[in-house]
Amino acid sequence: MTTLMTRPDAVSAPQGGAPAPARAGTGRGMVVFWVAAVALPLVFLGVFFVWPVIALVARGFVTDGSLDLSGFADVFSRPRTWRIVGQTLAQATVATVLAVTLGIPGAYVLYRRRWRGRAVVRALVTVPFVLPTVVVGVAFRSLLVSGGPLGFLHLDGTFWAIVAALVFFDYAVVVRGVGGMWERLDPRASQAARALGASPWRAFRTVTLPALVPAIASSASLVFLFCATAFGTVLILGGLQFGTIETEIWVQTTQFLDLRAAAVLSVVQLVIVAFALTLAGRARARRERALALASASDAVRPLTLRRPAGSPRRDGHGLALAAAGVTAVVVVLLCLPLVNLVVRSLRVGDGWGLDHYAALGSPSSGVPVSVWTALATSLRTALVATVLALVIGGLVALVVSRRPRRALGRRAVAGLDAVFMLPLGVSAVTVGFGFLISMHDPFGLDVDLRTSGVLVPIAQAVVAVPLVVRTVLPVLRAIDPSLRSAASTLGASPGRVLRTVDLPLAARSAGLAIGFAFAASLGEFGATSFLARPADPTLPVLIFKLIGRPGADSYGMALAASVILAALTAAIVATCERLRTPTTGGDW
Repeated sequence: MTTLMTRPDAVSAPQGGAPAPARAGTGRGMVVFWVAAVALPLVFLGVFFVWPVIALVARGFVTDGSLDLSGFADVFSRPRTWRIVGQTLAQATVATVLAVTLGIPGAYVLYRRRWRGRAVVRALVTVPFVLPTVVVGVAFRSLLVSGGPLGFLHLDGTFWAIVAALVFFDYAVVVRGVGGMWERLDPRASQAARALGASPWRAFRTVTLPALVPAIASSASLVFLFCATAFGTVLILGGLQFGTIETEIWVQTTQFLDLRAAAVLSVVQLVIVAFALTLAGRARARRERALALASASDAVRPLTLRRPAGSPRRDGHGLALAAAGVTAVVVVLLCLPLVNLVVRSLRVGDGWGLDHYAALGSPSSGVPVSVWTALATSLRTALVATVLALVIGGLVALVVSRRPRRALGRRAVAGLDAVFMLPLGVSAVTVGFGFLISMHDPFGLDVDLRTSGVLVPIAQAVVAVPLVVRTVLPVLRAIDPSLRSAASTLGASPGRVLRTVDLPLAARSAGLAIGFAFAASLGEFGATSFLARPADPTLPVLIFKLIGRPGADSYGMALAASVILAALTAAIVATCERLRTPTTGGDW
């Protein structure tokens, strides 16, 4: 047998010659590109995130031009502050435990087992995560109020109503985060444990579960982060009685005009966010290392209700059915608020009809525009925000995906990644109110950006950038370095390697990133509630206005508008799920 050995330079060289050397200008051009790829996102983050946050915090800590930290002693001497901090941590902790407990069986059923309709259910459980928080609050309120399907439980306005809504909102984070890793785990270790006599439960507990710990820890950290910074849902369901740090910042700034208290609470929230992001980052790094070591697996097995003929009783079929049962119950519970939202929107007096939907076409008393006009505004704003988020987030993902050889470079890349995750956890209320303080004459320019409407898509882009990064980054990091080396060996310049290797593979996740960024921008409420002009509100802001107005007609219009917004978001998520492949799953 003859083995043909071909040297790489022989393949790359044209007939009779060696690869053409790269042009001298190519190296300079790539240096300029990478400098711009780092500088542009940092300038964007600095101007539209760091500066507004510092402006608000400084307003509370600077008195007559000098630093004054007496606000900490003042705020922490109030019993209300400790009650708010305690409620924030309690709600986030309980909701995280429940989301993880329920999400692990869901991850197994939706990512480790194959069955008809799995893609549809995957999209369905993802819908709540990208639903506008206002819609989630309205859906649960209509479910739990007196006269609602679950009104007999008397949960309206209680701690457990908020926890249920938070689990509803973040269940998909656990399912997709844990499931995305589970479907890539090499099954041979578990199969070896079973061959040595371990029961299905023991094999899961001693082999599979330890392998999933990085993904579970990463997902739990993110869930805690989202729960601790929830705004719209808590504001609608808990009001002032069961507020969180996020809602308390809003109350202190809009109702009491106490910027010092708001600044202190913002610092407290930053500490909590930094802690959660640190845990999530370390867990994510462990998960990525684990995925790099795991082989591609085709161990996803069919899910059947009956035990296959001739299979032993210890084949794990019972555990699979138990996980399927838990998942089925959770899916029904996830659908219940949304179905009830649609049903209640069709209720008119003692009968049924489309009156609430018909009323959406014209402005009503106290509401400056129609719902359709507000929806058009939301779509235009979300489109601009998505373009901004895709450009900034794509550059960040491209830079962070590099693997510098020096330790200093690796630390710089990790730091850049962590910095651009901060908007996920910092109060959107803080960002929005910071815009109002800092953008009246930015950098001494004679222009007031607060009256232009341009700040709304920018604020939404700040929120959406981390989603783009977390969607595109895993795809770029999964690129085999040998592909770049082979392209370079064949004579491709660094710029051409970037165009022909990195960008085509990253483009596979572009559709997914666009979908999640658009959905997040469409439903953003915290910062937009400060920045949207009264005559040009977005749909979430208009829904909140309708909820606050008395009368059954206004409430019915709010329900109908929420159905429209939820349906649009669901359509976006369904499209994203169709675009998803095993190589474009990212963290979502």
